[in-house]
Amino acid sequence: MTNFNRLGLTFFLVVGLCSCGKLTPPGLNSGNFRIGSNITPIRDIKPGKDDSATVYVQGKVERQVPLMQRWAYQINDSSGKIWVVTNQTDLAEGKDMVVKGKVRYKSIPLAGKEFGEIYVEE
Repeated sequence: MTNFNRLGLTFFLVVGLCSCGKLTPPGLNSGNFRIGSNITPIRDIKPGKDDSATVYVQGKVERQVPLMQRWAYQINDSSGKIWVVTNQTDLAEGKDMVVKGKVRYKSIPLAGKEFGEIYVEE
């Protein structure tokens, strides 16, 4: 078989395989900005359960707070809100973001009550 025939056969196999399924890869959906199927809904991130687990979260930036050499962004994915601590500095309010990070919990005991906060650290 010549190189030209192999190239032609390869082309038809690839075209044939692509036409058998969706043309968009699973997990990519530009309509609702869904990047991948491994995104964790914010409502599913719980203190204790996910301590130091690595998660991907996606949402719209609602608030931003500068920290020493870092930024904290509160994001909302319609299932809940969570703070994300990152080195990224170019995220404006209203912008969609996807972050891979570790789940963290900061305990804040005050007057016998717990006011701790769960967050994601990139």
